[in-house]
Amino acid sequence: MIRNPDQTESRGASPVSRLSEAQVSHAVDVLCEAFYDYPVMRNVIGSVGGDYDRRLHMLINFFVMARVWRGEPILGVSNGSDLVATAILTLPGKRQPPAELARLREAVWRELGQSARLRYETFGEATRKFEISQPHYHLNMIGVRHSHHGKGLARQLLDAVHAISHRDPVSLGVTLTTEDFRNVSLYRHFGYQVVGHARVDAQLETWNLFRANNSSADNG
Repeated sequence: MIRNPDQTESRGASPVSRLSEAQVSHAVDVLCEAFYDYPVMRNVIGSVGGDYDRRLHMLINFFVMARVWRGEPILGVSNGSDLVATAILTLPGKRQPPAELARLREAVWRELGQSARLRYETFGEATRKFEISQPHYHLNMIGVRHSHHGKGLARQLLDAVHAISHRDPVSLGVTLTTEDFRNVSLYRHFGYQVVGHARVDAQLETWNLFRANNSSADNG
C-alpha cells in the first residue's frame, strides 16, 4: 500500500534512520495522516465519518506493530524532533509471528468487525497471487506528512530501502503494491516493473511491482 512517491530532490532533510520502539507511535501518526483516504483503508473500514479516525489508527497500528514484533525495519526522516516521513518493511523470508501479534490481530478484528476482516483478507488474497518467489524486501507502507510534501522525503526513503536491499546478499530486490493507478508510472521511474494487477472489487484494484537490485534506475 503505497502513496505517491515524490520525484523532487530532498532539501534540508535529516538522514534516514531506523526508528526505535519508543518512536513507533509517531510512525503510526504519520501513516494515519498519509493514508487517511487511501482506497484500501476506505474499503476495509468504511467511509470517512463517525469513528473512522479511531478505526484507522487501530488498523495502521496493527500494521506497524507487526513489523516491530518481528524485528523488521521502520525507517524515518525527522524535522528537528518531529517525525515527518516513515516507511515500514518486511524482511526476506518467512518468520513465525509472536504470540503478542496474534493477540493484537484478534483484538483488532473483533473491534473492526468480521466484514472488515473479510474485505482485508480478500485484498490480501488478490496481492498474494503475484508474490515474487525469490528472497526480497517488501515495502509495506511509505508516507509523508502533508506539511512536508514536495521536499523529496519519499524519494529519500525509497533510496534508503533500495540501499538496504543492495547490502543484503540474500535479497534480489524490493516489492510493493499500490492501489492508485497514478502511482504506477511514478514507480516505473524508480525502476519498478508491474508483475501483477487485480481488481479486488468494484471500488478497489491493486498493482504489484518489483524492483530488481540491478535495476537500470540505479545508474540514473
